[in-house]
Amino acid sequence: MELINRYLHAVRFWLPKKQRDDIIAELSEEIRCQVEEREREAGRKLDDHELAGVLRPLGPPFAAANRYLPQRHLIGPVLFPIYLLVLRIVILICLVPHIVAWFVFVANPHGSWVAAASSSFGSLWMSVFFSVGIVTAIFAVIERTKANARPSGEWDPLKLPAVRDPLRIPPGSSIANLVFSAVLLALWAGSLGFQTVFQVAGVRITLAPSWRYFVGGFALIMLAHAALAVANLVRARWTRARAGVRLAIDFAGAVLFCWLLKAGVLQEVFVVAASKARTAGLVDVVYVGISNTFPFAVMVCALVVLVDVRRVFRAGPK
Repeated sequence: MELINRYLHAVRFWLPKKQRDDIIAELSEEIRCQVEEREREAGRKLDDHELAGVLRPLGPPFAAANRYLPQRHLIGPVLFPIYLLVLRIVILICLVPHIVAWFVFVANPHGSWVAAASSSFGSLWMSVFFSVGIVTAIFAVIERTKANARPSGEWDPLKLPAVRDPLRIPPGSSIANLVFSAVLLALWAGSLGFQTVFQVAGVRITLAPSWRYFVGGFALIMLAHAALAVANLVRARWTRARAGVRLAIDFAGAVLFCWLLKAGVLQEVFVVAASKARTAGLVDVVYVGISNTFPFAVMVCALVVLVDVRRVFRAGPK
C-alpha cells in the first residue's frame, strides 16, 4: 500500500489546509474499496503495477485534488493550484529584496524608520502588482489554449515521489553536527582556550576579559549539540522533547551570539607593520561594521529559532 500512500500524500499537497483531512479520508476510502474489490476478484493482494492500474483512472494528483475544489473561470480547476503556488513564489521573490533593502537602510546610523518604510514599500506594491498581473495573464493564456490538456492515462503512478517523513533525522545530518561540534570544541580547547591576546600574521588582537565567559558559553552549547547529535544517531526521529531541547540550545546560542556582537569585547587591533596612528581607528571601524550588520544577525537567529519552534509543534506530544 506504499504506492497508495504516496499518491494520497501527493494529492494532499494540492488541497486547502482546512479541507485536507476530510478530502483525503474520502479519497482514501474510495481507493480502498476499489482495491478490495479487485483483490476479491484476483483472490490475492495486488502488486504495485495492479495498484497503479487502480490509481491511473483517478488522474494525476493535482487533477484528483481539483475534483474537490470549486470551479474557477479565468483559470480552470486543473491549473489553479499551480497558479497559486507560482503566485506565492513570485510574491516571495518580490518581498525578499525589499525587506533586505529595508534592513540595510535601518542599519545605516543616519537612516530613519519612516524613510526606510516609504522608500522600500513604496515600490513594493508596484512590483507585486505587475508580477501578479503577468503571472495571471500567462496562466490565463495557457488555460485558453488548453496547453494543459493531457490524457490521464499517460501519467505513471509508479513514478510518484516517495513520501518524505519530516520527523525523520537523516544520519548524515547528525554526523555532520557531531563532527562540526567536535571540531569547534577542539579548536577552542587547542587554539583559543581562554586567552584574550592573539597574534595572527603580524596582527595583535586584544580582547576584553569578558571574552572568556563567551568562550565558555559557546563550548557548553557545542557540547549540548554534540550530545543531541549522538542521541539522534541512536534514535533518528524528532520527538517533542528532543525538538524542545534543540530549540533551547539554538535559542541560547542565538542570544549569546547577539550578546557577543553588542558586548564590545574587542579592545585593540595592532598591526606590526603599520604605525600606531594608522591602526588607532581599526577598532571603531570594526564596531561600525558590527553595528550595521547586527539587524541581519538578529534576523538570521530569529529564522533559526522559528524553524525550531515549527519542528516542536510538528513533532507532536510523543
